[in-house]
Amino acid sequence: MSFLKFMSFNLRVDNTGDGINSFTNRFDRVVEVLHREAPVVVGFQEVTDGMRARLRDHLPGYTVQGCGREKNYHGESMLIAYRTDEVELLSLDNLWLSPTPRVAGSSFGGDQSGCPRMLTTALLKHNAWNTPFRFVNTHLDHVGKTARYLGAMQLVQLISTYPEKFVLTGDFNATPDTPEIGLVTSALQGRGAVDCTAELGGTFHGFGRVPEDRREKIDYIFTDGVCQNAYVVPDTPVEGQYYSDHFAVCAEISLL
Repeated sequence: MSFLKFMSFNLRVDNTGDGINSFTNRFDRVVEVLHREAPVVVGFQEVTDGMRARLRDHLPGYTVQGCGREKNYHGESMLIAYRTDEVELLSLDNLWLSPTPRVAGSSFGGDQSGCPRMLTTALLKHNAWNTPFRFVNTHLDHVGKTARYLGAMQLVQLISTYPEKFVLTGDFNATPDTPEIGLVTSALQGRGAVDCTAELGGTFHGFGRVPEDRREKIDYIFTDGVCQNAYVVPDTPVEGQYYSDHFAVCAEISLL
């Protein structure tokens, strides 16, 4: 059975208020993590236009795909990056988590924050596998419980239409005991899907400000493939600098 490494990585939006941990200052650490871990496909969250451009310029060997979540297709994006020499892109789609998923910048309203939320999905084919697979990357709302639940419902409904095996990555802004994660887990079980990261500890550390015993798991990798060796990527600070305020999470998956 052939296993490939997949990653979910919240980069933390570029914010000068983060000081030494602003994206500009820690960018080299981000690139080092990606080169060292060398995932075949990675789903990024919180990637602004400038961050997206820098990733495209400094990740040789990867193709980076995705658009911003605002009405003008700028702003934070749910980027997908895949190894160019191993993976072929067959199709790509950007959808908003809303009643009108093809309307850029749309949202559920209600208790949702002012941030539109979206997903990027790709049909990919790896050189080692005969059949294509779906890769879906998302970031659910950080404020509205109802918005998160509706977003989770939209995700599982979309995945239910895919005949191919899938990998779903993202920052769900929800812990495993919440209704929205319960919905994802139970709905996808019908496809034999599992949370590869189920045994991992907290993934949000706030640049080290959150004590280890209070860190919450909000980053996930789901699949209906076979998982092994899921882990958080360590983030030991260098003179107070981290690679992000989330741990990146990885899993080796076979979709054969």
